[in-house]
Amino acid sequence: MSGTSSPEAVKKLLENTQGDLRGLSLECRKKFPPVKEAAESGIIKVKTIAARNTDILAALKENSSEVVQPFLMGCGTKEPKITQLCLAAIQRLMSHEVVSEAAAGNIINMLWQLMENSLEELKLLQTVLVLLTTNTVVHDEALSKAIVLCFRLHFTKDNITNNTAAATVRQVVTVVFERVVFEDERYKDVIEQPVPVPGNSNRRSVSTLKPCAKDAYMLFQDLCQLVNADAPYWLVGMTEMTRTFGLELLESVLNDFPQVFLQHQEFSFLLKERVCPLVIKLFSPNIKFRQGSSTSSSPAPVEKPYFPICMRLLRVVSVLIKQFYSLLVTECEIFLSLLVKFLDADKPQWLRAVAVESIHRLCVQPQLLRSFCQSYDMKQHSTKVFRDIVNALGSFIQSLFLVPSTGNTSTTVNQTGSNTSGGTASLQTNPGMLGMGGGVTVLPAFEYRGTWIPILTVTIQGSAKATYLEMLDKVEPPTIPEGYAMSVAFHCLLDLVRGITTMIEGELGQAETDNQTMTEATSSPTQPSEQQDLQSVSDQTDKELVNRAVWEEMVNACWCGLLAALSLLLDASTDEAATENILKAELTMAALCGKLGLVTSRDAFITAICKAYSIQGQNVQMISPSSESHQQVVAVGQPLALQPQGTVMLTSKNIQCMRTLLNLAHCHGAVLGTSWQLVLATLQHLVWILGLKPGVGGALKPGRAVEGPSTVLTTAVMTDLPVISNILSRLFESSQYLDDVSLHHLINALCSLSLEAMEMAYGNNKEPSLFAVAKLLETGLVNMHRIEILWRPLTGHLLEVCQHPNSRMREWGAEALTSLIKAGLTFNHDPPLSQNQRLQLLLLNPLKELSNIIHPDIRLKQLECVLQILQSQGDSLGPGWPLVLGVMGAIRSDQGESLIRTAFQCLQLVVTDFLPTMPCTCLQIVVEVAGSFGLHNQELNISLTSIGLLWNISDYFFQRGETIEKELNKEEAVLQKQAEEKGVLLNRPFHPAPPFDCLWLCLYAKLGELCVDPRPAVRKSAGQTLFSTIGAHGTLLQHSTWHTVIWKVLFHLLDRVRESSTTADKEKIESGGGNILIHHSRDTAEKQWAETWVLTLAGVARIFNTRRYLLQPLGDFSKAWDVLLDHIQSAALSKNNEVSLAALKSFQEILQIVSPVRDSEKPDTPPAINVPALLGAMTATGLGRSFMRTDSIGERIGRYNESEPPIITDEIEDLNLWWAAWNTWYRIGSESTKPPITCEKLTFIPSQPFLTALIQIFPALYQHIKTGFSMDDLQKLGVILHGAVSVPISSDASPFILPSYTEAVLTSLQEAVLTALDVLQKAICVGSENMQIMYPAIFDQLLAFVEFSCKPPQYGQLEMKHIANAKYNQAEWVALNYVPFAERSLEVVVDLYQKTACHKAVVNEKVLQNIIKTQRIPLSLKYACPSESTWKLAVSSLLKVLSIGLPVARQHASSGKFDSMWPELASTFEDFLFTKSIPPDNLSIQEFQRNESIDVEVVQLISTEILPYANFIPKEFVGQIMAMLNKGSIHSQSSSFTEAEIDIRMREEFSKMCFETLLQFSFSNKVTTPQEGYISRMALSVLLKRSQDVLRRYIEDERLSGKCPLPRQQVTEIIFVLKAVSTLIDSLKKTQPENVDANTWAQVIALYPTLVECITCSSSEVCSALKEALVPFKDFMHPPAPKVQNGES
Repeated sequence: MSGTSSPEAVKKLLENTQGDLRGLSLECRKKFPPVKEAAESGIIKVKTIAARNTDILAALKENSSEVVQPFLMGCGTKEPKITQLCLAAIQRLMSHEVVSEAAAGNIINMLWQLMENSLEELKLLQTVLVLLTTNTVVHDEALSKAIVLCFRLHFTKDNITNNTAAATVRQVVTVVFERVVFEDERYKDVIEQPVPVPGNSNRRSVSTLKPCAKDAYMLFQDLCQLVNADAPYWLVGMTEMTRTFGLELLESVLNDFPQVFLQHQEFSFLLKERVCPLVIKLFSPNIKFRQGSSTSSSPAPVEKPYFPICMRLLRVVSVLIKQFYSLLVTECEIFLSLLVKFLDADKPQWLRAVAVESIHRLCVQPQLLRSFCQSYDMKQHSTKVFRDIVNALGSFIQSLFLVPSTGNTSTTVNQTGSNTSGGTASLQTNPGMLGMGGGVTVLPAFEYRGTWIPILTVTIQGSAKATYLEMLDKVEPPTIPEGYAMSVAFHCLLDLVRGITTMIEGELGQAETDNQTMTEATSSPTQPSEQQDLQSVSDQTDKELVNRAVWEEMVNACWCGLLAALSLLLDASTDEAATENILKAELTMAALCGKLGLVTSRDAFITAICKAYSIQGQNVQMISPSSESHQQVVAVGQPLALQPQGTVMLTSKNIQCMRTLLNLAHCHGAVLGTSWQLVLATLQHLVWILGLKPGVGGALKPGRAVEGPSTVLTTAVMTDLPVISNILSRLFESSQYLDDVSLHHLINALCSLSLEAMEMAYGNNKEPSLFAVAKLLETGLVNMHRIEILWRPLTGHLLEVCQHPNSRMREWGAEALTSLIKAGLTFNHDPPLSQNQRLQLLLLNPLKELSNIIHPDIRLKQLECVLQILQSQGDSLGPGWPLVLGVMGAIRSDQGESLIRTAFQCLQLVVTDFLPTMPCTCLQIVVEVAGSFGLHNQELNISLTSIGLLWNISDYFFQRGETIEKELNKEEAVLQKQAEEKGVLLNRPFHPAPPFDCLWLCLYAKLGELCVDPRPAVRKSAGQTLFSTIGAHGTLLQHSTWHTVIWKVLFHLLDRVRESSTTADKEKIESGGGNILIHHSRDTAEKQWAETWVLTLAGVARIFNTRRYLLQPLGDFSKAWDVLLDHIQSAALSKNNEVSLAALKSFQEILQIVSPVRDSEKPDTPPAINVPALLGAMTATGLGRSFMRTDSIGERIGRYNESEPPIITDEIEDLNLWWAAWNTWYRIGSESTKPPITCEKLTFIPSQPFLTALIQIFPALYQHIKTGFSMDDLQKLGVILHGAVSVPISSDASPFILPSYTEAVLTSLQEAVLTALDVLQKAICVGSENMQIMYPAIFDQLLAFVEFSCKPPQYGQLEMKHIANAKYNQAEWVALNYVPFAERSLEVVVDLYQKTACHKAVVNEKVLQNIIKTQRIPLSLKYACPSESTWKLAVSSLLKVLSIGLPVARQHASSGKFDSMWPELASTFEDFLFTKSIPPDNLSIQEFQRNESIDVEVVQLISTEILPYANFIPKEFVGQIMAMLNKGSIHSQSSSFTEAEIDIRMREEFSKMCFETLLQFSFSNKVTTPQEGYISRMALSVLLKRSQDVLRRYIEDERLSGKCPLPRQQVTEIIFVLKAVSTLIDSLKKTQPENVDANTWAQVIALYPTLVECITCSSSEVCSALKEALVPFKDFMHPPAPKVQNGES
């Protein structure tokens, strides 16, 4: 009031008032003098007041009646001008608040009169308004009168007045209530005892109210009366009143002053008692009315609903519900039920529209809705009001889509929106056509089953700005534009959802913060999620429980209706914004349900969104193109189904749904729980249609179109793809913020989705959906920090995917799994992996599990992963090594080359780089794995390289021996302890050996396995490596471990090699795979195994030889020795030359006969198979390395020797070893030289080098066993030597072994045999007496060999060709040329005999006789001998032997030991000198003469060595000799000689020698016995008689033949006889006369006449011979002596 009470304003008021009074007096001067006077006295009064008082305004107020009086009188004049002036003045006074109550009353009465006279109506209203608004002096009756006055002016004929009055009434009513508010403000601190309001007895019981309140009460009560068409109690003087105006007033009061009604019981009472019944009563026509039912059951016609009242009633109801709900719970229930009824389809359109608007007003008040829910829905027997409202909205929307029965399909609204409410169609184009004309824009609308409803912009979101509820000026129901009701209902739903969710989420958030502060106060850990809140409800306050119940009830009440309505709208929506809003509503509801843990409803909303996405997609294809205008198709693709039918088109709406889903999952993932499955399935479908393909890390990138031409993407989508892909990735990235439980839900959903995709991909190789797998990967990667909780389900599922038959599916499973493992290992865990071994093993475990999968592509991924892990994490694998190595080791041979190659690459990396970083306990696994690669038969180079790796590993063991040993021992102790605690035995291979030795043993065992690999190159390499390793590093082993090496490694290997070799295939191998040619010495499996056997046996023998000092102290060395010998024996007896020869070499080596030759220096007899260059290089380096160390080892052994000389075991054991060796040698010899029983073509016959080597072993072996070498052993030896020499050779080998036939050379085998005997003989020579008895046996042996010269030995039944006839290229057996050998043996015999002739054994055993007997064979054969030299040597040897032996024989003549020798000798001479064999035709004369001289030598020997000692020689023998000489002395002729040769071939010298010897011994010697003399005489007479006969016959024939020459033989014979005669006479002359018997002379002389008769012969040869024969007779021609008688001359 400062404006009106300032001194200036007061001064102005006084001036104005005085001015007004002056003006009044002027105006009334003429017509109304009383008024003039009053005015003038008023001026004085005013001046007086102004002069006397300081507080002028208060004084004016006190005297206001008097001041106002002149003006009131002025108004009474009813003169317009005066009245206007007066009213203005009064207003001025009023506005300065200088009007008292009395004055005010007067003013009101005056205004009433004016009103009744209908004067200055507008001014009146103005004045009333000023009066009531400037102060509160007007009360009670005056107030009611003023109000009535306004009401009456409202009902005048003048429109302007009416309107102004209406406005004034409204203002006045407001003022009345504002006064109550001020009054309450003023008294609010005074606490008054409320007087109990008696029941319904007196309606006007307002005595307790203060003045302003009382006025307001009376006013409000009367308004109710008026609306109800009853008489007012307080507003006396009302003449008429309209319901509409009354309702408007009621509404404004209720709306503007709720606090008045809520604070004052009296007012509350009014509401309950008056207002509500009134409203319900007025509503009745609307309720009863049914559109279209003309007749009604009741007789009274049904009152039609009246729009203005109905609309106003709804407004009142809205206010009542909004403001006084708490007071009017029951009444509101009725109102709300009514509202719901008004939405029925049978109500008029306008009624439904305003009802919807009213409901909209409620929907924007979530707290109110909450109250409904609490008051009705949660009460047991109450209407479920909140649910009904929502359901009604749904039904309402549904009903709008039902086409009216007029049969038109679609009523469209033209742009102005005028349309008949009846629903008749204005003639317009079908909306479908709109989209067809290019330029026309399509209206936003809903379209459903042909019903098209436009969407109008009715209100801004969140405010319920009504259109028809505001149409207070309309009396007729307005035309509702099509789509209006739908649009409002649509907004109702949206606001309802927004309101509820915002409220509940706000409260939830509040509750959570309260909780957190509470829990933090109690210092318990904060709860991470609502899910847990749900579980921990019990510890929360009751308030929260109550709240939660309300929230849940609200959601439960509304979700069905909401969902139905929203889904329908979503289906029908053709407008992007509308779709967006619907989806947003569904999304927020889903999230809310999720937060409250209401699974069903949450899933329902999510399903709706998903359905909207997918079904929409399926449905679009049903719509014909023409009606499809509103849906832009953005993508077309095949549905993700087992049997895709047709195509799926994605519209932009589908994409919107998709975005919503993404949004839902992204922002509300924590509450999705099990509905992740729905969400993800739908996302998967989208990804499928859009053809997004997984990329690195599982992100989906736009890939090539999915299969076939069916996929079409518009550019609009193409540009969107990266965005969608990005959102998808972000969605899964945000999973890191989910709590554990939610994360598990997500993982489970992805897994089951993936299972479905797997199901679909079975049985076909179509592109599978990889969405789930890719997203599992992505989720795993972003949740690495808590990977433990999801690792098992995640990897477990991916492992299943990896086993899928569809290759693309598996590939991604493996990709995901390996990426996760790699990421897991590189992730910076807390604590780090190095300190969290459990986690590390957990991460690596799936890698191992992959090994159970057979698909090679998966295994390749697995191995690539291992390779990458090694490259990045190799140093820090620690306890993960066994797993990693296990993966490499799990590769089997049948899994393809590339797999094995990759796995092997990993292994190579491990061996080269990581051996030092892994725990020593893993080294054994490395060995196993490397070994297993050696056994793979896919790729030879890998096998060979792996053997190289084993060598490198052994090198590493050697270098780091001490550290490895320490660590292993430590580990062993721990394990031992654990085993003891459990009470079990420690179980590991090679157990009792120390752990480090076990490591070596494993290595050896692995190499041992490789030594029996089917491929020869691998066997060779492994064998070389094994023996090199044992050789180079064996000294590191404990002494006791050698036992295991020998028995478990070496002998085991030998057994296996032996078995494989003996069973190997003899089929020819054409080529060695690829273009490798195979040498003929390796062209069968058997030959290839032979090489292995050779290598293995040599290796073992070498170890026995070089490590004997280590092996001999082992307890069972002799047993081992026996086993080794057994192996040597079986190898030597194998039917393979290479093996058998090598076995003997090994035999020699272990007997330490030859120094062991290292493999590298040994020339390779058979050319090795050409293994590709890589292999060559590798083995070279491998083996090269193996020998680099041998020196140091050698030194070490040297040191070993110095420090503790090896223990020499006692001789006996040593002897046993040698005897074992001898027995083996004997078995080998006897088996190998035993001739075959049958003579098949393919019989195996040992080779010469083998036999040579065998025999060469004997001398050295003999040195060790000579002390115990017995006769028996000698016999055994003889058998073997004989057998060996008898073995023939195959014709194809003969050119290499045999000397040309003409050369007299021994083969090395024959040399060896003789050497062996030589060694024996020398040993006997120096040996003890009892050894001497072996001489005869040796002679026997040698003599047997001598026989070979004429009788080559037979080898079983084998048919042998003579070498000269053999064809080299045929597989025939060729007998050797034994002549040189036999001759050499003979020489040895002679030598030996010369040394040993006098030995007792030699004498006793008739050695000489045997020699003679043996010589008899070649001597008797003479020219028939295979070689001429044979008999010549035989003769000379015989002569030598006899020259030594005969004296010995004579010496022992008496003992009879030689008795049987003489006849043998006689026969021998006989057979030789008179041989049955004919000399060869080509024999030259010189040759013949030389041969004759040999005969002569024999005769000389007889004459010098035998005949002189005839007394010591048996008679028969001498007789035989004489007979023989006799025979020789006659020229026996051979019929084959030619004339020319005859004189030479007659062996004249020989005959002569025989004759002479005969004669010498016949006549010269003293005839000791008559026997002898008789023999000589007998011989001579025979000779002479024979000569006589020959001559006689000759003469006869000569005579008869006449001129014809006689046969050549006869001539030769006669010549021979003549020569014999001359020789005889010569001999007789030389002989002592006394030795010649007279009878002999008589016989000689008797020949003379016969000789003479021959003179007539014609042959000159005979003549010359005759001459020679006749000449000696001259000696007989001397004068006859005188006859002497009686003994006198």
